[in-house]
Amino acid sequence: MFKKLLIANRGEIAVRVIKTCRRLGIKTVVVYSDADADSLAVEMADETVHIGLAPANQSYLVADKIIAACKQTGAEAVHPGFGFLSEKAEFAQACADEGIVFIGPNPGAISAMGDKIESKKFAQKAGVSCVPGHIGEIDDTAHAIKISEEIGYPVMIKASAGGGGKGIRVAWNRKDVEEGFPAVRAEAAGAFGDDRIFIEKFIESPRHIEIQVLGDKHGHVVHLFERECSIQRRNQKVIEEAPSPLLDAATRAAMGAQAVALAQAVNYDSAGTVEFVAGQDKSFYFLEMNTRLQVEHPVTELITGLDLVEQMIRSAWGEKLAFEQKDLKINGWAIESRIYAEDPYRKFLPSIGRLVRYAPPEEGEQPAGYTVRNDAGVREGDEISMYYDPMISKLCTWAPTRLAAIDGMGRALEDFHIEGLGQNIPFLAAVMDQERYRSGVISTNYIKDEFADGFKGVAPTSEQIDVMTAVGAAMQRVYAARARSTQAGLTNPVRTEWIVAVGHAKRRVKLSGEAEHLSVELPDEGRTIILETIDWRPGKPVFKGKLDGKAFTVQVTPAPEGFVIRHRAAKALVLVLTPRSAELHDKLPEKQAADTSRLVLSPMPGLVVSMDVVLGQQVREGEVVCVLEAMKMQNIIRAERDGVVKAVNAKGGDPVAADEVLVEFA
Repeated sequence: MFKKLLIANRGEIAVRVIKTCRRLGIKTVVVYSDADADSLAVEMADETVHIGLAPANQSYLVADKIIAACKQTGAEAVHPGFGFLSEKAEFAQACADEGIVFIGPNPGAISAMGDKIESKKFAQKAGVSCVPGHIGEIDDTAHAIKISEEIGYPVMIKASAGGGGKGIRVAWNRKDVEEGFPAVRAEAAGAFGDDRIFIEKFIESPRHIEIQVLGDKHGHVVHLFERECSIQRRNQKVIEEAPSPLLDAATRAAMGAQAVALAQAVNYDSAGTVEFVAGQDKSFYFLEMNTRLQVEHPVTELITGLDLVEQMIRSAWGEKLAFEQKDLKINGWAIESRIYAEDPYRKFLPSIGRLVRYAPPEEGEQPAGYTVRNDAGVREGDEISMYYDPMISKLCTWAPTRLAAIDGMGRALEDFHIEGLGQNIPFLAAVMDQERYRSGVISTNYIKDEFADGFKGVAPTSEQIDVMTAVGAAMQRVYAARARSTQAGLTNPVRTEWIVAVGHAKRRVKLSGEAEHLSVELPDEGRTIILETIDWRPGKPVFKGKLDGKAFTVQVTPAPEGFVIRHRAAKALVLVLTPRSAELHDKLPEKQAADTSRLVLSPMPGLVVSMDVVLGQQVREGEVVCVLEAMKMQNIIRAERDGVVKAVNAKGGDPVAADEVLVEFA
């Protein structure tokens, strides 16, 4: 077995590979850019090598620097992780030429399948069903329009070397192609160093299902069943699960057989993924093949009991697979939620900054019968950089059934606490609670269908209102007890009757007992709820307890008056008032929000790629104002109203902060 392995990647996947190497007794080398000098992966590795500035094209994408680092440290092999150089056949070949083992498929297989255009040509020859489209390179925007109209709208414009949701646009008409084609080409060039584009028919209401394959260097290939990856936003996977709630045994076997046949046809070794677009009727078409480890590989590991990183290393060493297809079985159900640094309340725009607080849920088997796994490359105090993907971690749960795994994910998301930047945990929790998701009747349009106007949180359920009422009352009781203990001679009796306001809803409560075990009587409703405080003290941002015996976790933040309490996707200002104070609150005027209708604000920190308006220009609603780039994605900023440009405050190449005024209208 290898004695030393270099990891040509960063973040959580670098940490993930280190963990497997430690178990196998393999020393690790991590390369790092300026932005990652203090990262968790750098801390965990046995050796480290600095390879350049923060931009990926000056560090992680420079193959010569990776090979030089291998030679410098004596690393016998290199694991590319995912993204960056993982699907570059020329890099795999360069490693081979230097006597360095590439932990991944052979260069021939990468060339045949890793290129989206060539893979479709190969799949057609192999008799695999493919989505209708133009299999070939596209010259320019005019050529893209011609092809799109021949195929028929809607079409998908995709980068040939794409992956991770980057370099993809759906075009519903000619205008979308005119705007989307150059944007995709620019994204592809920046993220992958390859600006080739292809276009195919976009299947409406599809499901995205992928088959995990695994091969050795002796001609053996198996599949490790499927993953459902249909919950996507901007073509970026958000929630994955294994197996798929759509497939029956026959369809699973058919998809698996096609994936294995395709892999065998290109002499595939190592881990790879054959992706399909599937109809609700269980029809399926080959989409592409990813010749690398996938971000969502943990859910496959959880239902099969296999370590895919270990299997890749053993395959690269030359070992035969230790099992056959008949030996593999699906055990239980697994869900993965990608925790992203993005603000779901602001159209999911990237949110960079420091993790002021980072407290993930406890990993391992939980008393409620589910298991938690959290793959992360960060610690509290780390910074999420604008230069790379905004993923913070991958939170996974396993349970014997799908609904139990979903319920476990909901609880794990409750227990995940992050401060310092926007993150999508409330949104993920909302999905877990939706009946449509729980039913398994989903598609890649799910987020667009269910959150057509964006994510604004959800209204608290009656059960959540009970939780917030009880928590607010318990917290007020703790603060009152503290105040009494510091005021000598205070003899007034402890108040027991209050009005608790959860948002605009007010209810009378009568309290008895202590905060640790509080009885909350609701006289107007003729019932009493019992709160047991498991873990909370003043200043702590997380409150854990049981309401009528049911465990919960809420996030609590002091407000100028009262507390802001969030349970899953529901958030409300909670006030605990005397009856007289409640009367006066009803008379207070509503605070008016500032008028920003004449301003175009930067929705995120990033770089201005282009400023598309000039002083004095008449702009119509929906027209492009500028293009911003952040975390490898280009974002088109459009005017939200008609107006004449009064001021332009940025130009191409300028860095901008969130909420910075870019353009003012008269």
